[in-house]
Amino acid sequence: MESTNKTALSEFLLQGLTEGPPLQPLIFSLFMSMYLVTILGNLLIILAVSNDSHLHTLMYFFLCSTSFNDNCESTSIIPKILLNIQVQDQSITFSGCLTQGGLVTVFVYLENFLLAVMFYDCFVAICHPLRYRVIMVLCLFVLLVMISMFISIVVGLLHSVMVLQLSICRAMEMPHYFCEFTQFIKLTCSDTLFVNILVYISSCMFGGVSISGIIFSNVHIVSSVLRMPSS
Repeated sequence: MESTNKTALSEFLLQGLTEGPPLQPLIFSLFMSMYLVTILGNLLIILAVSNDSHLHTLMYFFLCSTSFNDNCESTSIIPKILLNIQVQDQSITFSGCLTQGGLVTVFVYLENFLLAVMFYDCFVAICHPLRYRVIMVLCLFVLLVMISMFISIVVGLLHSVMVLQLSICRAMEMPHYFCEFTQFIKLTCSDTLFVNILVYISSCMFGGVSISGIIFSNVHIVSSVLRMPSS
């Protein structure tokens, strides 16, 4: 199969959910509704927390950070889907596809880290209530969020750089409704063993850290609640 250099690529074709024209208005309405509900719901959470001084605590700041990240993640995917359905053109440029894949990776990892931090905050509040204000200070909150953002951006850039090193085949159809790096790898003519190993290691390492933190916090929270007197 003939391959081409990644710099010579012009666009990919996103096959989407279906190519049937009768279903396109339904899919457009469905995605538009979900997008508006997501954006407006998260904005209401952010506005409610920012306007109520009683909610200016770390738990609600974590919630605002998660809501903002959720909006960014949705915005990196859904507007392009809506545009493609509206203009009946499933194409996306190579640079746009690479950018979308990188942003999705960053926001997905960041969401996992933020959830882990939120559960850690709950763990400290429930299991160590008397030491909560000593442990969970504003500086620690900012540090945890910054570390989460830094790791997420590094992982996104790492995946983007790995994709740029591949030679993509001329079959530019991507069986998805948004660009994903795993789909990039399937289109390549290069040897993907090293790339797959790096993706697997990074996913297990960074994704495993956040999942392990969530499980650790939940186990200790449940055990602390079960030990509490029923009264």
